[in-house]
Amino acid sequence: MPALVNTDYLMEEMYDHRSEDAVAMAKYQRDQFPFIGIKSQLRRDIFKPYLKEMKRVAKVQAKENTDEDIIDWAFVKAFWDLPEREFQYIVCDYLKEMKQFLKPDDLEKLQELVISKSWWDSVDSLVKTIGYLVHQHPQLKSVMVDWSQSDNIWLKRTAMIYQLGMKAQTDVDLLEITCANCLGSSEFFINKGMGWILRDYAKTNQTWVENFLKNHESDLSNLTWREATKYFYLEKNQI
Repeated sequence: MPALVNTDYLMEEMYDHRSEDAVAMAKYQRDQFPFIGIKSQLRRDIFKPYLKEMKRVAKVQAKENTDEDIIDWAFVKAFWDLPEREFQYIVCDYLKEMKQFLKPDDLEKLQELVISKSWWDSVDSLVKTIGYLVHQHPQLKSVMVDWSQSDNIWLKRTAMIYQLGMKAQTDVDLLEITCANCLGSSEFFINKGMGWILRDYAKTNQTWVENFLKNHESDLSNLTWREATKYFYLEKNQI
């Protein structure tokens, strides 16, 4: 186990910053979770010294070539299990900064985070961390195919959008498979996610996106079509 700072102090410091903003923050997320009322910049400022020490310890461990986990999964679980939403944001920030120390087997742990306390804010915060891990270990692409076939909407969304921002490094065959596996859904977050990744990839290869839209026109939601074609015009004939 990594020797880390006492994160109980971090928890206490977070609770010391309770504010009336908690009500509005919870309302913005449709009251899915309670909040402490800490806005993003203050949360990052509070976490910064703890994260700095965590990263220092991790680098020491990496030099020692230890086979033990460098990611502190006990910390991840403890903070993820806390009720207030800011603690899940802390975990997402931590994993983003520590992603270089992730191992292929950690994808299963990340999956647990995707499917627990699920909402767009936590899922989308984990996407680039998952994308980094899969990009570093291409054998994990098959897991993305499995996720795209899942009954869990958040796994399906993640399977599609984990390649956001990868531009020319996008695996277009995998993108087509994961999106095709999500066609015909009436779920907002799936259709929105599909439109998002197609719009993003259109910046790199608009022709490919146009062909995908035309080939699957009858199965695409209007929401996906609008999102995908936000920066170019392509008429949808079949509504």
